[in-house]
Amino acid sequence: MSEQDLEKINNNDPKEKKELSKQEKIKYFIKETVETVVIVLVLVIFIRAFIGEPRWIPSSSMEPTLQIKDNLIVEKVSRYFTKPHRGDILVFFPPQEKLNPSLWGKFTRAIGFFSTDEAYIKRVIGLPGDEIRVVPDIGVYVNNKLLKEPYIKEVFNGYCAPDMYCGPLVIPKNKYYMMGDNRNDSTDSRYWGFMPEERVVGRACFRFWPLNRIGVLQVPKYN
Repeated sequence: MSEQDLEKINNNDPKEKKELSKQEKIKYFIKETVETVVIVLVLVIFIRAFIGEPRWIPSSSMEPTLQIKDNLIVEKVSRYFTKPHRGDILVFFPPQEKLNPSLWGKFTRAIGFFSTDEAYIKRVIGLPGDEIRVVPDIGVYVNNKLLKEPYIKEVFNGYCAPDMYCGPLVIPKNKYYMMGDNRNDSTDSRYWGFMPEERVVGRACFRFWPLNRIGVLQVPKYN
């Protein structure tokens, strides 16, 4: 047997095979991990952009219905099939806020991550075509009927300045009149006007934290 044949036999060492096998396993593990992470990220982006996303309450403007630090699920599916209803609690970007027009800005707003644009949460009080009138110490009139609102903290007891949108006003097409349930501590349509439908993020539908107040956010029935 030649020296070259002996070298080939020696190179066919099972230890070397095992070492190669370990390298292959590591490469396979890294490949699988990267693929899994990419799939999860794509799913998270899709769910947050088109199905729903979590939000937390930073202010008292929706008390007593929503408390500071409440955690909610905001669903985004219904907006593709139906218009907002009176009593819906919506997350939206207010009309007076200039939104980041870049592709990155649109992307972060869609998924609710890293966005620098401030979102509000208020209740739909007036629908397109409605006539709205806010009367201090009495309440809100919709189409000349006083709205029964058992969910509010208290009736607005302030003053409607000339530059405020207290009405009577007719709500334009594809726009909504939004108000916080805490009427004396809410920056809403009384101050900045109507909310365009294209600025809606989604509808708050479920509170998942704190656990002692977990549950579906009911839409009230009006007179």
